[in-house]
Amino acid sequence: MTQQPADGYDVVVIGGGAAGLSGALMLARARRSVAVIDAGTPRNAPAEGVHGLLGHDGVPPAELLERGRAEVGGYGGHLVSGQVESVTRQASASAPPGEVPGFVVTLADGRTVEARRLLVATGLVDELPQVPGLRERWGRDVVHCPYCHGWEVRDRAIGVLACGPMAVHQALLFRQWSADVTLFTHTLPSPAGQEAEQLAARGIPVVEGEVSGLEIVADRLAGVRLADGTVVGRQVVAVASRLVARAAFLAPLGLRPVEHPSGIGEHLPADATGRTDVPGLWVAGNVTELSAQVGGAAAAGAGAAAQINADLIAEETRRAVAAHRDRAPFSAATEARVSELVTGNARHGL
Repeated sequence: MTQQPADGYDVVVIGGGAAGLSGALMLARARRSVAVIDAGTPRNAPAEGVHGLLGHDGVPPAELLERGRAEVGGYGGHLVSGQVESVTRQASASAPPGEVPGFVVTLADGRTVEARRLLVATGLVDELPQVPGLRERWGRDVVHCPYCHGWEVRDRAIGVLACGPMAVHQALLFRQWSADVTLFTHTLPSPAGQEAEQLAARGIPVVEGEVSGLEIVADRLAGVRLADGTVVGRQVVAVASRLVARAAFLAPLGLRPVEHPSGIGEHLPADATGRTDVPGLWVAGNVTELSAQVGGAAAAGAGAAAQINADLIAEETRRAVAAHRDRAPFSAATEARVSELVTGNARHGL
């Protein structure tokens, strides 16, 4: 069940995956007004189950998110369906001097929501090589992460499609789950030197030549087809997608994805707490940590939320101190005058 957004919140969370919902849960339990804006396009939707998540191993992704939404709603958090179009600053005049101006979040349908702080947890997009069949079978028998899918494809004939600098590393990883692993160079040069030696030592053959498609029999992957027509029998294809953060809507704030140091894609940089260079804006999950699994993303969301709550408390305390100081001289003068009147009345027997 989703709701219409209110005019303003302490925190707006953009993204309703594990990181966003975990952050919203933490904030709602901290008695913050919080809204989660979710476009409803989770990255792991094609997968049958979430794996490696303690206590929830194998749970369908949709079920895990539904549980999370119910928990956030149970603490008063709002769940809003919508695609965020842009994020801008509120007018600086709306914030007291020395404080961080809030944000205006504009949705694709024209709705706007104001927030004192933002937590962006929109995840990423997997950009796959332009090989027919890969996208259609993504999350089934075309996989990317051995820690997410390795157990499920164990002992099968696995083909690793080289499409980036981590291809050999990926092949060596999948070798842990199967003794039948083949590396397809596709459009990249054949491994040489130490990498070639490592592959040979682990019994991983290398097939050169561009891959033109997948061989499907009875809705099952049966092989990898090369441009020359050769078909190499495989039951699973592993491919390292290029990982790109979903963050175009932050451009008005000057925050854009940059190349990840590992060379696997683009992310939004942040410090260890998720704080970005934009005051008042935190990030969590795959939008900043491209390789984070569901458990790590959820933990990052909770951690960022705690930092946001502490930041708001610090701001509210500064306001309270300023107000207290403004009242103090008046209170002292009033107290002195009352004391004087009481003393005078006593002298006159009143």
